[in-house]
Amino acid sequence: MNLGLPDGITACLFDLDGVLTSTAVLHRRAWRRTFDDFLTPRGEPPFTEEDYVRYVDGRPRYDGVRSFLASRGITLPEGAPADPPDADTVHGVGNRKNELIDAIIRDEGVSPYPGSVRYLEAAAQRLRIGVVTSSANATRVLDAAGLTRFVEALVDGVVISRDGLRGKPAPDSFTAGARLLGVEPARAAVFEDALSGVQAGRAGGFGHVVGVDRAGQAAALRENGADVVVEDLAELL
Repeated sequence: MNLGLPDGITACLFDLDGVLTSTAVLHRRAWRRTFDDFLTPRGEPPFTEEDYVRYVDGRPRYDGVRSFLASRGITLPEGAPADPPDADTVHGVGNRKNELIDAIIRDEGVSPYPGSVRYLEAAAQRLRIGVVTSSANATRVLDAAGLTRFVEALVDGVVISRDGLRGKPAPDSFTAGARLLGVEPARAAVFEDALSGVQAGRAGGFGHVVGVDRAGQAAALRENGADVVVEDLAELL
């Protein structure tokens, strides 16, 4: 079965939220509530879809907090990873978002995109498969979506923090994923729905970067590094 990839590609590195599962929508909701709860008492305008795309989407959680708050000219102390969710620190705000997404996933569950499952089933017959995501909830999401069986290597928010990797748009997490699979970046394809993710794939010299357009931003995905853009992975079969 044709996988829509150039000759020489031996591995696929998939982002999780928005590429394999519909959880990107849930993350967006959690971020909006987190920031609106923070901004409203301060008389700040609400968090917007453009804010999400420009400053948060695809980035590790605390990087997203720093990036967005900097865009509003707001500076908070860093705090520490153990800060409570109501702490006015970078880590406190990030932990509030994590608490919300945990509750949403628990209450609403996780669904994989059917086209992504079809693509994984086809790719698993011929290629190595890894998942590279900024989410710290990846293991639980993969299990809930029934996708763990496909994944040979996982680089998630826990690994990124543990190993001191730079988050997307830096290529470090994808490079780590390729290393775990034993392949050179030039022989791996990256699948991403976030602008920061396709930027990371391009910056890392990966052999092919697939943009997955779930939010009507096909042109922006191409401009930021995608070699091809699809609305669903099944289009590549």
